[in-house]
Amino acid sequence: MIGLLMARAAQPLAGVAPALRWGLLGVLVLLILGAVASFALPLFRPGKSYQELQQRVWSWWVMAALIAGALIAGWQTTLVLFAAISFMALREFLSLAPMRREDRLVILLAYLIIIPSYGVLFLDRYGIYLVVIPVWTFLLIPFVMACIGQTRAYLTTAATFHWGLMTCVFNLGFAAYLSRAPLSEAPEAGGAGLLFFLLVVTELNDVAQFVWGKLFGRHKIVPKVSPNKTWEGFLGGWITTAMVIWFLGPVFTPMRGVALATLAFALPLAGFAGDVTMSAVKRDIGVKDTSRLIPGHGGVLDRADSLTFTAPLFFHLLLFFYMGKAPWP
Repeated sequence: MIGLLMARAAQPLAGVAPALRWGLLGVLVLLILGAVASFALPLFRPGKSYQELQQRVWSWWVMAALIAGALIAGWQTTLVLFAAISFMALREFLSLAPMRREDRLVILLAYLIIIPSYGVLFLDRYGIYLVVIPVWTFLLIPFVMACIGQTRAYLTTAATFHWGLMTCVFNLGFAAYLSRAPLSEAPEAGGAGLLFFLLVVTELNDVAQFVWGKLFGRHKIVPKVSPNKTWEGFLGGWITTAMVIWFLGPVFTPMRGVALATLAFALPLAGFAGDVTMSAVKRDIGVKDTSRLIPGHGGVLDRADSLTFTAPLFFHLLLFFYMGKAPWP
């Protein structure tokens, strides 16, 4: 049965780079095993509820299908998908942040900024992308707030808008821009392979830290921010992810030697930092999840928190070691 499903799944992958094709098929196998396990556990261990686990597994199916479809369709579809992800993440953030009625115009402006931000990526204008949000939006939003006479909590509100745009739009845009990498810069699996690799190792890091923490966690690492995180989970996830990066990095990326070792060392740290940072934001606001959009997972921002840190790290390590001063030639 699994063999038949894999054979059917392989048909639309005929034009995809071999490394990416096998990577997508590997994810399919993991999803099938996860689905089987989620329905088999109640038979072997009755008396416990596995509804949340089943929801999480089926949500993974939907998320994996969307990402895989975009990667196969091409960089244009991938950019559109990530623009939608940025919009949903920003919407979650602004819906939780302490906003007021007089902020509505600026909220609309923040959403509209997603269009030029991803538009310059679509046009392959990397230099402009670097200033759309960090410079021009940084100046524009406080100016608009001043023009409409919004001075109450002025600095706090302006900083909130800028932090949300930097995290949900600017940082996630680096992940989307990876898909535009030409084959000459990423001959192993193309731009789609770079993005696939980033997403896999980022999510693996989250899962590995959770599993190691559940199995061996004893010593809290950031008890005031995330009481469930432990040193054992952090170190176990770090080592596991670093090993996967070291062995799979050459399959999907041009990284070798020192560059790959740097990525293996730094990316698990960045993923942990993104997770903890968003946990601090949620604790400050007083919520557990950013929304209930994804059953079993919470919101888009709950799922993408680590990616907001790993995407710019991975992108700029590639840029530093392999791609000169500006992508893509």
